[in-house]
Amino acid sequence: MHGLFEFGLLAFTSFFTMINPIGVIPVYSSLTSEMSQKEAQHVATKAVVTAFLIMIFFAFTGQLVFDFFHISIHSLRVVGGIIFFMAGYDMLQARLIRTKDEEKNNLDFAKDIAITPLAIPMICGPGAITIAIVLMRDAVNYEQKLLLFFVMTLVMVVTYVFLLGARKVLNFLGDNGNKVLMRIMGLIVMVIAIEFFFAGLTPLVRHMLKIE
Repeated sequence: MHGLFEFGLLAFTSFFTMINPIGVIPVYSSLTSEMSQKEAQHVATKAVVTAFLIMIFFAFTGQLVFDFFHISIHSLRVVGGIIFFMAGYDMLQARLIRTKDEEKNNLDFAKDIAITPLAIPMICGPGAITIAIVLMRDAVNYEQKLLLFFVMTLVMVVTYVFLLGARKVLNFLGDNGNKVLMRIMGLIVMVIAIEFFFAGLTPLVRHMLKIE
């Protein structure tokens, strides 16, 4: 039970900090600022459902892809660590934002932004996909796999709730509060990145040096 709790805590922390529901709020609010409440809610629903399905797909098929291309899980940890670090650094800079083209109406724009940039890569980016694959690979029994599925569902539900209350959350936090939280999330992501990087690099180095 203790090991199951630790695995669940690691999974939740990793997914929550990488997906960063709070960090998605300013982007979502900016992209849906000219939409009605119903249109904005439709965008949130489509984005979260799309992101969730993509994560589930890669969680259950990622290992098959690895086997087909003869890719090591350790290599993915190294690359994932680099991706996490870059994502964390970007969160510290608080960049992004996409604007609506003049030719697009709200419906077309909503369909567009729900898939990208919201579902991919804001909610389900390379970092979240990598975490899904790595943690599914690390889940040694059905209890851990079920817990991982529950954690992914929980984080998606939390993300959806945050998006629905995006305007209220932004008003509550203010610009300074949102920036501080984004930077804290960025630091946590960078710490996880270092852990992933060396967790993958160490076995590779030991293999190259033929150290048992």
